[in-house]
Amino acid sequence: MTSLDYYLDEQLSRGRAYFSREEALEGLGLSTEAFIAAAGRLARKHRLASPRRGFYLVLRPEDRISGAPDPACWIDPLMKYLGLDYRISLLRAAAFHGSSHQAAMVFQVIVPKQLRALDIGRHQLQFIYQNPVVFTKTNLPEWLGRIKNEAGYAKVAGVELALLDCTRYFHKAAGINGLAQIVKDIGASANPGNLARLAIVYESTAVRRLGYLLERAGHSRQAEVLESFARKAKSMKLLDPSIKPLMQSAVKEYEKDTKWMLMINETVEIDD
Repeated sequence: MTSLDYYLDEQLSRGRAYFSREEALEGLGLSTEAFIAAAGRLARKHRLASPRRGFYLVLRPEDRISGAPDPACWIDPLMKYLGLDYRISLLRAAAFHGSSHQAAMVFQVIVPKQLRALDIGRHQLQFIYQNPVVFTKTNLPEWLGRIKNEAGYAKVAGVELALLDCTRYFHKAAGINGLAQIVKDIGASANPGNLARLAIVYESTAVRRLGYLLERAGHSRQAEVLESFARKAKSMKLLDPSIKPLMQSAVKEYEKDTKWMLMINETVEIDD
């Protein structure tokens, strides 16, 4: 009977720093109770960590300070274990595409199901729920990139999808000014045609906010392809809906941007 210690070393020798409980039970010939006891012992020795019940990470010596490898190294096998599609997005995707202003303190993943956030060692993972219909239409290979790691690849939002995701969920992406900086940093890399095709299936308000910020950042080619979506809007929306006016009458005093059908209730600041 192979010991769990040896099994971990064997996984690492195969370039695989993760496994499921089912795989281990089959490979080791242990009872469930014996496996749980052995896994608990190795977790206390910082050789093993479990981000989700039944899924384990093998910790190398260099991982033990942070408590786990970079989530980009194991998010793909974890999501396959959970049977869910996903994409890395928001701040981590913005950083991947070149937005150096935003430190990605939280590893954010968009999924079509409600999932609890998790903390593992020093890493924080946040799962952002997206309507399954919209998710299915946007989470396609042509809109995704790949983060390469020693275990393979992880799915990451392409630059156009990252921009729309950051705009849709800007309250989770450093607020409206953090979003404006992301748009400034990576907006020029967006392919206008791809952006227009994605905008067809994305929420109208997010498309209009993105168009406004692209124009403010000087990315006119990218902004222009979104103008037609704003022309179809039937009502004005707040640029930053998280800022509530003290009195309803104050809404009438906001600057109106009729091109993007937005009420500018927040001054956007962008660093050069």
